[in-house]
Amino acid sequence: MKLELGADEVLATTRSVRRRLDLEKEVGEGILRECLALALQAPTASLRQDWHFVVSNDREQCREVGLIYQQVWTSMVTDQYLNTSAGKQGDPGDQGSWLNMMGSARHLAETFPDVPALFVPCISGRLDGVDAMTQAVKWGSVIQAAWSFMLAARNRGLGTCWTTVHLQREQDVAEVLGIPYNEVQQVALSPVAYTVGTEFKAGRRKPDESFVHFNGW
Repeated sequence: MKLELGADEVLATTRSVRRRLDLEKEVGEGILRECLALALQAPTASLRQDWHFVVSNDREQCREVGLIYQQVWTSMVTDQYLNTSAGKQGDPGDQGSWLNMMGSARHLAETFPDVPALFVPCISGRLDGVDAMTQAVKWGSVIQAAWSFMLAARNRGLGTCWTTVHLQREQDVAEVLGIPYNEVQQVALSPVAYTVGTEFKAGRRKPDESFVHFNGW
């Protein structure tokens, strides 16, 4: 199913979907490959294409990875953490938005083992201790491709969400998915599922004058 959204609408309404994932409907290989084909058209530094994308719609694999995510998230994000971090948000509107987002993140952690598909962008080689330029080249290429995957997914009625907490147990996830841990570094983990409803609004953002700088800082 293609939604046939305009480019601006896709860019403005590709949200982090956590609560509105359809956990029952299967996500077929064909639609995942369509999204991957568009992802591979993203810019890649020096045409190196030194990326890998691990995609699974095997329910048992997804469940194993989802349980790892759930365990890490639950150990990290305690009620004390939520209350302390909320207090650091200056504006009451910001506090409310942050708490709402964390509530949806909690929901994702609770349901992650039941998602029907996963998307894991990866980098060839490990970046531990390498220089800033090499890191920028590697991250810059794979993140653009991963975002293209998410945009393509949105235009096909699929929801995604960029998450990274699983990296605390990256090696465990590597074992589940058969990723050669010593040679390939995971960048993120995204659930992939059809969304409950296809209408999404642009996200709440601070005024651009607080962080946009023209012709210098």
